[in-house]
Amino acid sequence: MSGSGIRSSKAFATFVENIWSSNPIFVMVLGVCSSLAVTTMLANALVMGLSVTFVLCVSSLLISLVRKLIPEQVRLIVFMLIISTFVITVDLILRILLPDVSKALGPYIGLIITNCNLMGRAEAYAIKNPPGRSVLDSLGTGLGYTLVLLILGFMRELLASGSLFGVVLLRGWTSWNLANIAPGAFFLLASVIIVFNMLKRKKKTAVVTADKPRQR
Repeated sequence: MSGSGIRSSKAFATFVENIWSSNPIFVMVLGVCSSLAVTTMLANALVMGLSVTFVLCVSSLLISLVRKLIPEQVRLIVFMLIISTFVITVDLILRILLPDVSKALGPYIGLIITNCNLMGRAEAYAIKNPPGRSVLDSLGTGLGYTLVLLILGFMRELLASGSLFGVVLLRGWTSWNLANIAPGAFFLLASVIIVFNMLKRKKKTAVVTADKPRQR
């Protein structure tokens, strides 16, 4: 296999890893505040997840492109300026195209700037790698983050109102009001993380068992 092929396979492996086995919320418990705050409705969760993914990808792309021009002493300030520029852009676009969703998300779009995932990927990956690999890494991280928000949004909206994307699916449903507040969201997130760790442990055990030599 050529050097470029090996690098491509590693980049793709990192992309897949970031979605599942290295998911920022499941593994590092990053971005929890927004995952608890914006997932009362599935539509809000989707918009928030896609917004974070977009900012992650474009900021990582730009940081990677200019990485050799960024002085070591001010790199964190440069990261913050680049990220905040794209966050403000997303905020303005949502206010114009999706005013109701923008109003529902409130300050949390602006607070994407403080999301640890963005600074983390810029510092750990984009500043050290070429643009293509940096975008792929950020795309995996963003999609992993979005996946968790969608799972929480699905459960919270269905349990709280018996609907999805505002469409009532369970008529006569008795609302589980706990799903509408932060403690309920925290409980659901903890349950999802427990299931994730169980599946991860089961997969690891299966791999170890498969690697053991068979006894005659």
